[in-house]
Amino acid sequence: MLKNNYWIALLISVLIFSCDSKAVFDAYKSVPNQWNKDDIMSFKITPPDSINAYNLFVNLRNTSAYKYSNLYLIVGMNYPNGKVEKDTLEYEMTAPNGEFLGTGFSDVKENKFWYKGYDSPFKFNEDGEYTITVQHAMRKNGKVDGVKDLEGITDIGFRIENSKKN
Repeated sequence: MLKNNYWIALLISVLIFSCDSKAVFDAYKSVPNQWNKDDIMSFKITPPDSINAYNLFVNLRNTSAYKYSNLYLIVGMNYPNGKVEKDTLEYEMTAPNGEFLGTGFSDVKENKFWYKGYDSPFKFNEDGEYTITVQHAMRKNGKVDGVKDLEGITDIGFRIENSKKN
């Protein structure tokens, strides 16, 4: 009887924590060994509508093999009509004491970085498929050439959530 109660409690916990009512789109792509500066992760998205506001995030998983306290990304949005927006974004990866930010109990930390929607509601104004691209733009201090192969990044993701600012 006690064994059955354990399994029921485990099943209920999984169901509660797996429900995510805010997520509209959530996908990850794995990084094999190291993230080369020329490797562009892309996500094809067909938004549900052009009326509601959304929050857009770049998600990232890293291990302790990541050597830097910050991360520079070039994030692009290709609109259905051909317009392209590119942003170079900087995100903090560690606290001042060197401890990795993000969530997770193991060696892998998961980070959720704002892309669009944090200062004003983002709406997908055009019908059709959007493509989101993510590329790293890391450089060592005082060096012109970028870091060719970035260690410690295991997965890159993109997430769209319903915004409360509709």
